[in-house]
Amino acid sequence: MGRKSIMGGVRPKGLRRIQFDFEIDGVRFRPTLPWAPTPANLEQAQKLNARIKAQIEAETFVFSDVFPKFKGLRKLPGSVSAKSCGEVFGDFFRHEQARVARDDLAPVTLKSHRQILDHVWRPALGRLPFLAVQYSMMVKVADSHSWNKKTYNNAISALRRAFAFGYLDYPDRVDPATRLRSAKIGKKDRPRIDPFSIQDAEVFIAALHQDWGEAHGNYEEFRFFTGLRPSEEIALTVSDYDRVNGVLSVTKARVDGIDKDCTKTGEDRRIQLCPRATAILERQLQVRARLMEPHGIQHEPHLFLTNEGGPIPDVKYPYGRWERTLKRLRIRYRRPMWPATPPSVGT
Repeated sequence: MGRKSIMGGVRPKGLRRIQFDFEIDGVRFRPTLPWAPTPANLEQAQKLNARIKAQIEAETFVFSDVFPKFKGLRKLPGSVSAKSCGEVFGDFFRHEQARVARDDLAPVTLKSHRQILDHVWRPALGRLPFLAVQYSMMVKVADSHSWNKKTYNNAISALRRAFAFGYLDYPDRVDPATRLRSAKIGKKDRPRIDPFSIQDAEVFIAALHQDWGEAHGNYEEFRFFTGLRPSEEIALTVSDYDRVNGVLSVTKARVDGIDKDCTKTGEDRRIQLCPRATAILERQLQVRARLMEPHGIQHEPHLFLTNEGGPIPDVKYPYGRWERTLKRLRIRYRRPMWPATPPSVGT
């Protein structure tokens, strides 16, 4: 059923506004615009009135495009109201879920976008008409948070992606999110490299073995002598280790319990292992054989396992053990995701 429109024309509404009068699907609307009723403005209003009528007849009229500050905008029927910002976010998530399903987007990226949009932007902008969201509104939300530069950039990036997706339906309009600028990350903003001394490293490695057993101790010790990221190390399989040549292939990662067939940087690496790293892996192969035998697990391909014989689920799993042992030793804290030792330790 097409829309029917009855245009009552335009007329002054006081000294500072012009009122429009029209009907859509049997509902009468009399919105105003903050234009002084001068002859020039009345002529412009008549032209706008004609465009509105044509759009109503063609069923392409979006109320918030023309009257974004109409008081009853949120109560309008779906046939004449634009999507809310929250609805566009929902469409964006569904599109990204489809991309994840066809292996075109990392699950962790979808999770990050959902967390940022739902916790930062949706509470402030979600109920507003999508096309009514202005640049100044976005800046106000961003500036209300005490973020460091990296967190700020992540929040801005997620919003820009969602708005770019939404504005694909409006190619003739300017996307205000494109004007948001990321903070510049300089050398002083990057984390300071803070390696363990060789003495502290050896004390810490011994304590990890003592506190958590050989399987976990090998996992932590191996990273000291290879510089692997935790997400790369927990994804290693037995076939990645070339025992004959002492070489390790790093081609994948495990993030949030999901295996990815690429590393964080997207580049595969082959590492020539030092004698210490090779010795750790040889010990670990014996440990995993002992762990798997009582459980009847013969097909598990992962190099590093939990004490129960299963794969390490995610990088958060060993964090608590790392922190507790460091605290017990009273050694200055370092995050386990960074290469733990200076190059001299791995030689």
